[in-house]
Amino acid sequence: MDEESSYEAVRSRDARFDGEFFFAVRTTGIYCRPSCPATTPKRRNVCFFASAAAAQESGFRACRRCRPDAVPGSAAWNARADSVARAMRLIGDGVIDREGVPGLARRLGYSARQVQRQLTAELGAGPKSLARAQRAHMARVLLQTTDLQVIEVAFAAGFNSVRQFNETIHDIYACTPSELRACAPGRRSRFGPIAFDRGSGGVPLRLAYRGPYAMTEVFDYLQRRLIGGIEEMVGGPGERIYRRTLRLPYGTGIAEVHEKLGDGWLECRLHLSELRDLTTATQRLRRLFDLDADPFAVAERLGADAVLGTMVRRRPGMRVPGSADPHELAVRAVLGQQVSVSAGQKLGDALVRAYGEPLMVASGGLTHLFPNVEALAGNGLDAIGMPERRRETLRALCGALADGSVVLDAGVDREEADRALLALKGIGSWTAGYIRMRALGDPDVFLSGDVALKRAMSRAGATQADTRAWHPWRSYAMHHLWNATCSGRAGDPRYWDR
Repeated sequence: MDEESSYEAVRSRDARFDGEFFFAVRTTGIYCRPSCPATTPKRRNVCFFASAAAAQESGFRACRRCRPDAVPGSAAWNARADSVARAMRLIGDGVIDREGVPGLARRLGYSARQVQRQLTAELGAGPKSLARAQRAHMARVLLQTTDLQVIEVAFAAGFNSVRQFNETIHDIYACTPSELRACAPGRRSRFGPIAFDRGSGGVPLRLAYRGPYAMTEVFDYLQRRLIGGIEEMVGGPGERIYRRTLRLPYGTGIAEVHEKLGDGWLECRLHLSELRDLTTATQRLRRLFDLDADPFAVAERLGADAVLGTMVRRRPGMRVPGSADPHELAVRAVLGQQVSVSAGQKLGDALVRAYGEPLMVASGGLTHLFPNVEALAGNGLDAIGMPERRRETLRALCGALADGSVVLDAGVDREEADRALLALKGIGSWTAGYIRMRALGDPDVFLSGDVALKRAMSRAGATQADTRAWHPWRSYAMHHLWNATCSGRAGDPRYWDR
């Protein structure tokens, strides 16, 4: 978009562009999201930025009315495969907080200077500034939704010192941490009153998303694939809570996500053994629930299609569930090769019972962490009832993940990861594509050999030639086709074969 088009989006308060760009007002020193409800400023006083970090670097502070730092990240970072998009995914995963800019550059295969130059050229801010903006946002969320002490908030958000934390909050929000906290409890935000049950423990979060969200379909998908010990679903239809264990860089965690949607957010609670894992855990949940997707762009392309149009209108906001742990997802993909969903689920149950790492304290039905790939790589895996050839494939995959010959982190080159997976004996196009779609968040995967998909396409009257028009959203097209051929409830035995 050019600046005039961007200004028209601001004038119309178009929420479709929230997170895609930000505008700042020179006369007030404030930057906002396009949908900010405040009076539209005059064009001559407005400037535009590609990121919140760039606006902050230019000396603007965040609007307290529209909270521009809280919008979902640009969907472009999920769809794109270039180095800038890969860097943004890694920064979101907390790599800079753990490994610094050299660690980010090493993962991307560039020098630190090249990464700095590329990010600054496209986003108007370097990697340190982008990470700083993310830390400030996380700090605001913790200050306003938890009773954590200020010093705990500082280190949980990723700051190295309280002084750095105080200076950043003052620069971005023009107030002290205590003042920022005081302006939230009991007051209404643009999303309504803050009403978390603080007696439940953990860290309460609101995970923002854009546009409509097909929550029932996402929860049905996850429920159909639950693995006992590491996942559970509690509550009835419309009121379910998805709970799962998390293996994180510094410790472990339990996540709880509610099915009932807020006005633009998912309600979540994280129980962490180490607060330093908060950013990483949050980003992994965002990927699992595909919260950074752009449903407007998907609907614009697929909704105009003769085959998919009715399906898109019937289920607005369809998402492609990702993964909370790419290594876990890769193992589960191999377990699900050439078997039904229920059979793959039983194999996963057996794997966790035999090789999972027990939690120090069980929580409801959550008793284990998913086995790590290092433990599985050198194990005979005799406790799970699979043919020896598939056990060999599973050991080979785990060994490749353990030694780094296959990398599935947030910033990996998807084409390179695909080639590395296909080079492993026993990994075919369906398994590699499934991993690419869910573990790597690729929006344009089409599992042409999938039995359930073939049946869905036949019922819809679609051909392989039709799929070319669905680019670059073929992963979403698959989910629409799968959903259109069943009753849409997780208890239905016909509910997807994959």
